[in-house]
Amino acid sequence: MKPVLLLSAARALAESPVAPVSPGVSSSYLDAARTAGGVCAALLLAAGMLHLIPRTGRTGRRLSAWFSRAPGLDALIAYFTVLPIVAGAAYAGWRGVGAAVLGQVLAVLIWTPLHELAHPAARRGPRIVHALNRSVGRVRNHAAVWITALAVPVFAIVRLAELVVYPPLTWLVRFPRYRQGEWVNVSRHKFQGCLYCDWMTGVWSLGSEMLRNVESFWCPIRFDSARKCENCRVDFPDVDAGWVPADAGMHDVAAVLASKYPPGQRVNAWFGHPVRLTVDRADPAS
Repeated sequence: MKPVLLLSAARALAESPVAPVSPGVSSSYLDAARTAGGVCAALLLAAGMLHLIPRTGRTGRRLSAWFSRAPGLDALIAYFTVLPIVAGAAYAGWRGVGAAVLGQVLAVLIWTPLHELAHPAARRGPRIVHALNRSVGRVRNHAAVWITALAVPVFAIVRLAELVVYPPLTWLVRFPRYRQGEWVNVSRHKFQGCLYCDWMTGVWSLGSEMLRNVESFWCPIRFDSARKCENCRVDFPDVDAGWVPADAGMHDVAAVLASKYPPGQRVNAWFGHPVRLTVDRADPAS
């Protein structure tokens, strides 16, 4: 499960004997083909290893558990999503990027039927894909799933911000710290195919929690649009629990800040954060 697997696979294919190059086929296209094949092989190998690791004893189970929650899960997701792109770009430039994406798609298309063959009972039983195919149609359902893959880079950027941008704020302005593994993890193991959605929901939930601290600390003001306040109420409960009205004055904002964030307060959390409900106002993550 090391990132070098991707580059090693691509290099091995590049150094392997190949048929004479046709005059009409440029070496750049061959590099792209080798990149796609290398990425596909590396991802299939890694997926197989992930299924074998828990069966190797106590150490394997512990390693598997580490890969099931941050930061191990982040490394695993990066291996399957980000590193192929980086390896493809390093080996074959922009064509390598497209080839890496093709390799990722091929890996999914190859792994899915192999995994189904290995679990015939589950294949014959009730399945999410069958229920949704009946609901919206097979083509629409599968097309929509592939489209959602375009959001993975967005979630990767959000996760990077959680790891790089937010931690300094816990020191600079005493925002609450979080045990990120309790948010970013996978726990729906018996439902195959939930790796990415399980990771993404955790990433988004943690990001929303962090943003609640940011908004209530720097801008505890209700939106002028009543509709926006209604729409944001779920993600930002402080809209109705302390933010000043949109037509209030700056002195009202300053009064709320002075009340909610007095000097010397140990943790400066959003108004409804559990830390404000504890007896000693201790940071839950400390």
